Amino acid sequence: MKYLLFLIAFCAFSNLRGQEMNPDFKVYDVRRQRLALISDIVADMDKATVLFFGEEHNDSIGHSLELMILRKMNERFPAQTALSLEMFYTDVQPELDEYLAGAISESNFIKEGRAWSNYSDYRPLIEYAKANKLRVIAANAAARYSNAVTKGGLEALRLLPRSSFTFLPPLPIDTASGRYYEKFNALLGGHNMGSMKVYQTQNFWDATMAWSIAKYLKTQRSAKVLHINGRFHSDEKLGIPAQLARYAPKIKTLNISAFSDDSFEHPDWEKFKDLGDYVIITNPEIVKNP
Repeated sequence: MKYLLFLIAFCAFSNLRGQEMNPDFKVYDVRRQRLALISDIVADMDKATVLFFGEEHNDSIGHSLELMILRKMNERFPAQTALSLEMFYTDVQPELDEYLAGAISESNFIKEGRAWSNYSDYRPLIEYAKANKLRVIAANAAARYSNAVTKGGLEALRLLPRSSFTFLPPLPIDTASGRYYEKFNALLGGHNMGSMKVYQTQNFWDATMAWSIAKYLKTQRSAKVLHINGRFHSDEKLGIPAQLARYAPKIKTLNISAFSDDSFEHPDWEKFKDLGDYVIITNPEIVKNP
């Protein structure tokens, strides 16, 4: 009987490892300097509150991994797991909540919730959250606000009526200097971005997402949050994690940087060690979403 139980447990463990040891992605634990499993990342969340998944928005493998992590987090932390998304804006939280509650149709949700054009990539996350009654945070700033910052700088937000700040972080909003600015400037070709206002918009997005997470954690102190964002927003724990440290300095975070790379077969992990607690490289030969 003991042998039979051991065999059942071993087969279950082997199946779990088989699902994770996918030939199309590799997970590296930067702190422990070794290859890892998705379940190792989730286990690390025992001692953390927020897990940032920094994605490439067109990476289909990355999207499937996000769903895997959400499922495993919900299994490990039932009644605690929440999902936070860059892809939805703070002012459409009511529409998102209404859809999750089954009160409105998906077509109305997509239209009135102003879903991204590639919503199909994130739909599995929303549907899983809906089926399992998970909280989903619409975390990002609406385009009308970010456009105002791009045009007039962060000072433009002071022209907004007080009611608008239901959807926005309090002023002033910190504009990070140093490494984050250098990275952003390099990303745009070193042209100083034409104006500091574009960089202020980037910081505005980061601050809004961090504030959205912090606001939720004030009411749900035992929560475990998976936040999905473009990886520039969280690589090296700059961007959103740095802003979150201002709003909630005691919150411990982990971050993942996931991307495809030509070194997939023989990655130089040392090259990527500064990007996050975990680095996930996906197979560049897999066709990317448009």
